[in-house]
Amino acid sequence: MPEPTCNSNDAMQTNTSQTNPMQANVTQSDAIQNNAMQSAASQEEVKKKVAINPRILFRLLKDIFHFYPGWTAIIILCLIICAIQNALPAIFMQQALSVIEKTWQQGNWAEAAGPITRITFLFILVSVIGLIANFTWNRMMAVLTQGTLNKLRNRMFSRMEMLPVKYFDTNYHGAIMSYYTNDVDAMFNMILTSLPQVTQTLLILLLVFCIMLYFSVWMTLLVIVGVGVMVFSSKNLAGRSAKNFILQQKSIATVEGYVEEIMNGERVVQVFNHQAQVQDAFDDLNEKLFKASRRANTFANILAPVLINLGNATYALVAIAGGLVLLFNVPNLALSGMAFSISVIVPFLTITKQFSAQIGQVSQQVNPIVMGLAGAERIYSIIDEQSEIDDGYVTLVNAEIVDGKLEEAKGRTGIWAWKHPHHNGETTYTLLSGDVRFKDVDFGYTPQNTVLHDVSLEARPGQKVAFVGATGAGKTTITNLINRFYPIADGKIRYDGININKIKKADLRHSLGIVLQDVNLFTGTVMDNIRYGRLSASDEDCIEAAKLAGAHEFILHLPKGYDTPLSDNGAQLSQGQRQLVSIARAAVADPPVMILDEATSSIDTRTEAIVQRGMDALMQGRTTFVIAHRLSTVRNADVIIVLDHGRIIERGSHEELIAKRGTYYQLYTGAFELE
Repeated sequence: MPEPTCNSNDAMQTNTSQTNPMQANVTQSDAIQNNAMQSAASQEEVKKKVAINPRILFRLLKDIFHFYPGWTAIIILCLIICAIQNALPAIFMQQALSVIEKTWQQGNWAEAAGPITRITFLFILVSVIGLIANFTWNRMMAVLTQGTLNKLRNRMFSRMEMLPVKYFDTNYHGAIMSYYTNDVDAMFNMILTSLPQVTQTLLILLLVFCIMLYFSVWMTLLVIVGVGVMVFSSKNLAGRSAKNFILQQKSIATVEGYVEEIMNGERVVQVFNHQAQVQDAFDDLNEKLFKASRRANTFANILAPVLINLGNATYALVAIAGGLVLLFNVPNLALSGMAFSISVIVPFLTITKQFSAQIGQVSQQVNPIVMGLAGAERIYSIIDEQSEIDDGYVTLVNAEIVDGKLEEAKGRTGIWAWKHPHHNGETTYTLLSGDVRFKDVDFGYTPQNTVLHDVSLEARPGQKVAFVGATGAGKTTITNLINRFYPIADGKIRYDGININKIKKADLRHSLGIVLQDVNLFTGTVMDNIRYGRLSASDEDCIEAAKLAGAHEFILHLPKGYDTPLSDNGAQLSQGQRQLVSIARAAVADPPVMILDEATSSIDTRTEAIVQRGMDALMQGRTTFVIAHRLSTVRNADVIIVLDHGRIIERGSHEELIAKRGTYYQLYTGAFELE
């Protein structure tokens, strides 16, 4: 029996053909068509959605400040200092030119040495302070960025582990992986480079604009006209580029999802000679990605030269205007009250160039920010996914018998009980025995498609119940409902007399052991994979479980025995060996209820005989649900239930069903065959 703190890996596995009927019988051509339709729908969605929700940016900034409040404040302060340092040179230049201009008129150059030295010293001091601030915020941003992404990845993974099985049945695994790769990379570039750059540039623009007004209001208005043209051009080009960069992000996820799907099914593709169709489908998806990337980068590449030339035009226009006002001695309007002179025109031209360059820098950061926010939106979408709903309150606890009554125990006793708090404040304890009963259960994966109809059955403690029927009859669906992977539409399921909706899902699944046809082995040793069934199990417990499952002998022949490392889902093992490890994993969990879904389908006849003996020992005294196409493996079941299109059509022992000469008899004698 597993402890209430660990989870059985196999309890998280599902049979795709049963858990996702919408995908169960999809042909290769249907899959290709679905991919194309999804991609087209994604493009139409992006075309309608040009802008990213600004709330995503505010949410991201809020999270950054929440993760690193002190560091964020220091970085902002350093950005302000850097902005001031970048904006002040025009003031120093104006003061120096003013001294030189005055000295030129008076002809006393000795008096200019002091002011020029003071201005130079202040300029150097400001530059050093700016250099220190720039170094500080860059170093701190590296830590802040990686730390923020680390915490968001943790949030994503934590939420992913809380999502219901249905989420993974209805989403491409490759697309989910794209959240952790492409979207995180896009956010990394945005947080590390684009956001600080834009913040600093906007501060510089504000300061430079104030300095321009300080020098000349009339010439500032002239610059504003030129900047207006730049902003208008930038908005149009950047907007088109941003829309296509969003589409590029989504297209990358679609392509990665498709590639991951084909890689997993490459043998099937080659067996059915679908290479050409698969290639055509990939070419179609890749072409859509190419077009989106081409359009995005075309507009992005056009943007910079357009803005540079508009900036140069504005600079030339201001230079001509400055020459004219000096020539015609036009009166100046400035916050400083200074008249037009060389000491005003030259610094103003410098800050005009700087102002245009800053506008260009902001525009060049639009696309990285859009891509980063698109990635952030996708990341927050999985963080905001509805977690698996669990309103259960009955828990599984260690128990002991005191004076003939069950009581909760602090340590492991080998006896388990359901702790059931009631509304009146009373708490009762029910011995965990493995009594499972269905009463008039209806269920459908979608409201429009009912899979189970009025299913009633009972499995008493220690009974072996076998499900027989064609693919899609509802066999695996029943076991999924016992695990509460999906909520039922109608009826009740009781476990030891308790409605399973009242039992916490984690505690319910701790009491179940499940071995499925599709085995998942994780990176680690053979011992680690067996211990996954019960993390507190000792090496001796794992070895005994392997012996019980019939896996001990082949494990000893591995290069390092139980310490042999496994990777890539145990690719170095045969399918049968992987299944034996999975059975050993369930055995070490030692649960009162076992679910065996085609557990021996991948094992040869000789190995099956070995495993069957171990399974018989494992099932001894446990409630066991067995799903099998080989009817020979269910002959010794206490109850055999025959399903057809989600309905129970026959039930009874092997002998009783043979005597009825009904569907089971026809299946067993070969008159019918299971599909």
